[in-house]
Amino acid sequence: MNESSPLSSSAAPSGPVVLDVWCALQCPDCRAALDDLRALRARYGDRMELRLRHFPLEKHKHSFAAAQAAEEAAEQGQGWAYTEAVLGRVEELDKRGESFLVEVAGELGMDAEEFDTALIDGRHILIVDADQAEGKAIGVTGTPTYVIDGQRLDGGTSQEGLRERITEIADRLLAGQQA
Repeated sequence: MNESSPLSSSAAPSGPVVLDVWCALQCPDCRAALDDLRALRARYGDRMELRLRHFPLEKHKHSFAAAQAAEEAAEQGQGWAYTEAVLGRVEELDKRGESFLVEVAGELGMDAEEFDTALIDGRHILIVDADQAEGKAIGVTGTPTYVIDGQRLDGGTSQEGLRERITEIADRLLAGQQA
């Protein structure tokens, strides 16, 4: 779900502001961040591009498979809907693993059989590995971590104040586009 380096300029002269969200889909802190992400989407609409970046954590044994599943969901046109559905039920993912990931795909009307095949054949592993390597290279150590306009904001310890900081940066970038 990513196309460019998160530390490059975040906005083209007339394009959306880019917010990279480094996430582990089994992470309770990432689930807590959903309200902020929904508020940002509501506020900015198509003026902000939210990009899910994968940073599966070893302490969450199903987060690597969940990252691959999120890529399959994006390929089937429902990346954010799937991400939100999985994050909203991290306890079930903890207990049930990959069968839960396939079940959620079916609940959202996606091709669950293709999901299962994608998890078996590993077709999205390289994307997940590349995201994780890039995250490590820019100093991501936990999730969620945000990057906007080349600034890394760590939400793994506390979400407090992050939405406001992201809003300040996005408003400044968007105001600069209109000048």
